[in-house]
Parts: sequence; structure tokens; C-alpha cells
Amino acid sequence: MPSPALPILYSFRRCPYAMRARLALAASGQRCELREVVLRAKPAELLAASPKGTVPVLMLPDGKVIDQSLDIMRWALTQHDPEHWLTPDRGSIADMESLIQQCDGAFKTDLDRYKYPDRYENTDALAHRTAGAKYLMELGRLLQEQDYLFGTRRSLADMAIAPFVRQFAHVDQTWFEAQPWPALTHWLEAFLADARFQQVMEKYAPWVSGTEGVRFPHDND
Repeated sequence: MPSPALPILYSFRRCPYAMRARLALAASGQRCELREVVLRAKPAELLAASPKGTVPVLMLPDGKVIDQSLDIMRWALTQHDPEHWLTPDRGSIADMESLIQQCDGAFKTDLDRYKYPDRYENTDALAHRTAGAKYLMELGRLLQEQDYLFGTRRSLADMAIAPFVRQFAHVDQTWFEAQPWPALTHWLEAFLADARFQQVMEKYAPWVSGTEGVRFPHDND
């Protein structure tokens, strides 16, 4: 049986929301039991913890459930924030959260309809690509002046937003790299090459009910 002292994280490797949660947990050094799920066959334990059935879901040892990715990030970083993601050297928490809200709102809507147009009736994928690109241009303008969105080091905003920019770029990599945002392209490339991203993208077998999940992050990370 899993140790009752460890939080349990239900995750799906390729989900950008789950990526951002794993990034914050890894940065904080907060150990958890990671349970990789198959979204088309969600385990009963996940649905019992969070009936909405989306990942990530973090179950704390005291029974509290956190089922919003940003809340998981904030919880982890409140426990320990050695890289100071919550205290950027430029701007404020409110500034970061505003930029993240834009990502999770209009940009995510455009991203979904650009990437998966068949899922939405009467959807013009290219129109949503154009709309989403406006947000990316704003990120590019910020990055022309500094290496990260809020200064000289990565912050909550960088790590919360980058998984979604990654997904947008992968729809048509050639188009993305041809756009007039070289600073954004460099920022994304640095994120993808970073050891932290490589750490949280390790592949795990799907969790089987009744078994123990994977200890995350690993002791040797």
C-alpha cells in the first residue's frame, strides 16, 4: 500500500495542465505518488476524488483534494520555492496571474480549435491560429527585453504557460518557426531542452488500481 504520508497525483503525461503541476512539484521537491492515467479509461479512484474527471488531481494525506493545475502549482511552491517562481525579479504575482489567465482563457480556446477543429462545429482552424498568434506576439514582445516573461529567471508564469505554447507550436512546427517572434521561439526551445522539463516528461506505465504508483520526483533527480 502507498505511504499515507505522500500526496497522490493523478496525471497524464501529455496534458499541459498536468505538465505544469508536475513542473511545480518537481521544482519544490515535494514528493508524491504519481499515478499515470489513461483518459479513455479513467480509474474509479480518480473519479471518486474529483468527479469532473480531468487531470491533474492532487490528493493530500489529510484528505484534501486539489483539482486545478494552478492551485497545485501554488500549493507546491508554498511548501518550498527554492527557485523563487512566486517572486519574479520583475512584476508581481498579480501580473503573472493576469498573463496566465489570458493563456487559460482566450488562448486555450483558440488552441483547442486550431489543434482539434473536428471536435467543434463550424470551426475555422486558421482563424483561431491567427487569434492565438496575437497572444503569442505579446509573449514575444515581453521576451525581446528579457530572457523570461518576468525577468532574468523563470517564474510561475513561464512554467504555467510554456506547456500550452509547446502544444500550439507542435500543430504546425514549420509555420510556428517562420513567425516574427524569434525571442519566443528561443524561449520555447530553452524550455524544451531544460532538465526540469525532461524530468517531468519521463514515461510511466499506466497506473493499475490496487497497486502503488511511481515515486515522483525520483530521489536521484
